[in-house]
Amino acid sequence: MQEIRNFIAQNRGRFEQELFELLRIPSVSNNPDHKADMEQCARALAQGMEGMGLKKVSVHPTKGHPIVTGEWMGAEGKPTVLIYGHYDVQPEDPIEEWESPPFEPTVREGQVYARGSVDDKGQFYTHFKAIEAYLRVKHSLPVNVKLVIEGEEEIGSENLRGFIKIHRESLKADYILISDTPMFGRGMPSLCYGLRGLAYMEVEVKGPSRDLHSGSFGGAVANPANVLARIISALVDDNGRVTIPGFYDDVIPLTDQERKEFASLPLDEAAYQKELGVPSLSGERGFTTLERVWARPTLDVNGIMGGFTGEGAKTIIPASAKAKISMRLVPNQDSDKIAEGFEAHVKKLCPPTVTITIQRHHGGNPFLAPLDNPGIQAAGRALEKGFEKRPVFIREGGSIPIVATFDEILGKPCILMGFGLPDENSHAPNEKMDLDNFYRGILSSAHFLQELAES
Repeated sequence: MQEIRNFIAQNRGRFEQELFELLRIPSVSNNPDHKADMEQCARALAQGMEGMGLKKVSVHPTKGHPIVTGEWMGAEGKPTVLIYGHYDVQPEDPIEEWESPPFEPTVREGQVYARGSVDDKGQFYTHFKAIEAYLRVKHSLPVNVKLVIEGEEEIGSENLRGFIKIHRESLKADYILISDTPMFGRGMPSLCYGLRGLAYMEVEVKGPSRDLHSGSFGGAVANPANVLARIISALVDDNGRVTIPGFYDDVIPLTDQERKEFASLPLDEAAYQKELGVPSLSGERGFTTLERVWARPTLDVNGIMGGFTGEGAKTIIPASAKAKISMRLVPNQDSDKIAEGFEAHVKKLCPPTVTITIQRHHGGNPFLAPLDNPGIQAAGRALEKGFEKRPVFIREGGSIPIVATFDEILGKPCILMGFGLPDENSHAPNEKMDLDNFYRGILSSAHFLQELAES
């Protein structure tokens, strides 16, 4: 392994520059104007795979954006690991809040600022460089490797599920590795064994056929914005619990050991509160902050639209009002079941003076991995060698819907070995990635392949 580590250290600067080239491609998946950029990014990844010696490299067109695959299967009798990542990124809005151009990587104080730097180009690229190190130095890998890099994670991975079903046999693997999660904190390598799921809904309340003068018609018709506000306020009670009947029926409670381990992690709640800029923390009563974020379900309004929102005043009763509402789910909740319960409850809350429509957007089920899985144990040893520090085992409050899909279709749990940090502004302006974590991520990935071979 020392030869591999030496190669990685000697090529650290080149690896960073090659990452920067990838970050310059504005691969924004939700904007049709970036379709050509998405295709350019897919081609660049395929060229990179071929350049480092992978076989059967393909760019697979879909109804949306391409999926890029490649493999190296020369380690007879050794395990196979499937590595997943996504090359699509969030929109750069609001552009005026960026301190440097979002698609021009800029290094400040050891961190590269660019859209996609930590979510997820910088993270999955660690595995590219670890594979390259082995193939350049040893001309082989200690295990078999398959890569799947998609371009639609930020918009729900709409076409990946069907792709996995069609290519189930060619994607068969013993372990699935994903790097798209944060570490608990700086200097704290972390393995994530649980994710929350998601059910994302849109509610529209309609009243009169047009906006009405609030003086002439106020008191005669129901105001859709008022009705929507009452519905939303009834979805969560004063104890922070969601009021949908049956919402908590399938929730797997935290074990005493998990609560003890969560409590041992160094979360400074005062600093956390200050960094977020809120006067106090809030959530479901009876649980700590980490327990609420990692292992309890929630319901949040993501946006409200309706009526007059311009400068000055305009006295109207709006014809309609909308809200986008997401629910984060925990094991063993089912996204479809929760969505059905939401629809029934919201319709029951809606008065007969208005009409209501409910639309389901993308969703995904939660994930919980067994900690005694040999792959997770190998990843733990690899992180300790890459970061020279024993890792912590954590959950993550966010959702990666494809994790549950891999578990369901391929029958293998995922290993979530992330190299980001909680303050790296994923999905926000000034997204960044710590370049030392990028380097140590490459080292950890290289050790992981070796640990798998020996386990």
